[in-house]
Amino acid sequence: MSFSPTRLKQQLLDCPGPGACWVAYSGGVDSHVLLHALVAIRESLSCRIGAVHVNHGLHEDAGQWEAHCRAVCKTLAVPFVSLQVDACHAARESPEAAARAARYAALQDWLPPGDCLLTAQHRDDQAETVLLQLLRGSGVMGLAAMPALTDFGAGKLRRPLLDCSRQSLLAYALENDLDWVDDPSNQDTGLDRNYLRHRVVPELRERWPGLSGTLARSAQHCAEAARALAQLAEQDLATVAGETKGVLQVSGLQRLGMERRRNVLRYWCTQRCGSAPSAAVLERIVHDVLASRADAEPCVRWGDYELRRYRDQVYLLGQQPEDVPAGVLDWQLHRPLTLPGSAGSLSVTTESGSGIRATAVVGNVLQVGFRRGGERCRPAGRRHHYPLKKLFQEHGVPPWERVRIPLIFIDNELAAVTGLWVCEPFSAGPGEPGLAIHWDKLAAQP
Repeated sequence: MSFSPTRLKQQLLDCPGPGACWVAYSGGVDSHVLLHALVAIRESLSCRIGAVHVNHGLHEDAGQWEAHCRAVCKTLAVPFVSLQVDACHAARESPEAAARAARYAALQDWLPPGDCLLTAQHRDDQAETVLLQLLRGSGVMGLAAMPALTDFGAGKLRRPLLDCSRQSLLAYALENDLDWVDDPSNQDTGLDRNYLRHRVVPELRERWPGLSGTLARSAQHCAEAARALAQLAEQDLATVAGETKGVLQVSGLQRLGMERRRNVLRYWCTQRCGSAPSAAVLERIVHDVLASRADAEPCVRWGDYELRRYRDQVYLLGQQPEDVPAGVLDWQLHRPLTLPGSAGSLSVTTESGSGIRATAVVGNVLQVGFRRGGERCRPAGRRHHYPLKKLFQEHGVPPWERVRIPLIFIDNELAAVTGLWVCEPFSAGPGEPGLAIHWDKLAAQP
């Protein structure tokens, strides 16, 4: 089936009308065809159109490519936006993956609320993606490849050419005498996708001419399966939810069969982190965390995240700093105190009959420190002193949080554990003026 502006129009009428449609315009043949066809139907669309170009700065001709895109958009009377990104890759990171991640991050941050980004991936791109995901050992979510429509930043991302072949787009470009740029890196078979495109797919297509359509159909089947698994995970998530938001029950997870256990963990991590942990990380979670002793303190780290267990609860956190806040700080109460070690900040308000007794504070100064071991407190209303460790255990405070809870000292004596207890004899009595300490924590949850 040949590509045409009419065919593109039918694709775009399927989705809700955005404030504007922006073509992700690289200057290559595919995105040029998309932009040209969009201009041909713009009078019949209910939205504005524009083009956005990402300059990676990785090729010596990158500036010329940007100038070309700008000139084409001027000829077509299309608003043009250029974004500059740093797409340099880290050691052992794929240059292709680094450039793609930088490009999408820039576009996601830039996309105006309610607008739609149109990208020019086509059926052959989809087939290559399925093959790449197969070779990486991906599950059904990965094999679902690229969705036609998805949330993207403050707007949407639409791929309206997924049912069009590369050949049909090239034919349209030649028929309309379009002028496009060729990125020489597209011929570099040292890159996985290019190797598939130039070396593997042609061989497969000789034997199976309908390869791209078949793989695209498989991607659709996998997308359906992935949606079904997500629905099952949502149901299971409701049964394993912990006592506090964003926490799961170990006992609830263990009541599920292994497949559903992995499925709900994968879904939970994806919802909170934006991507699923690898199969190896997931196995460590299942065997090292869920199967650990109740009094153990297992931790599995990957990327920017870590998963910990305390008693019957599993916590998914942003990776905690290795450094533990040290020393004692003098706090002038007339202004907030920024705590060391990413521990947040403290502020104070005056109250009556609660908090630290104001008359116990000399010179309007408090000392703030952190747990080092051996601290004791007699919480207001209780008869005996207790080690902080015992109080934390009674209160169910996870061990990794204890060392970062600010402790308030007066004359070297523990006066309060922020957010939890005021110690006798520093507690304000009925009608006495008191100081309430407020802790603004830096979020550890992803």
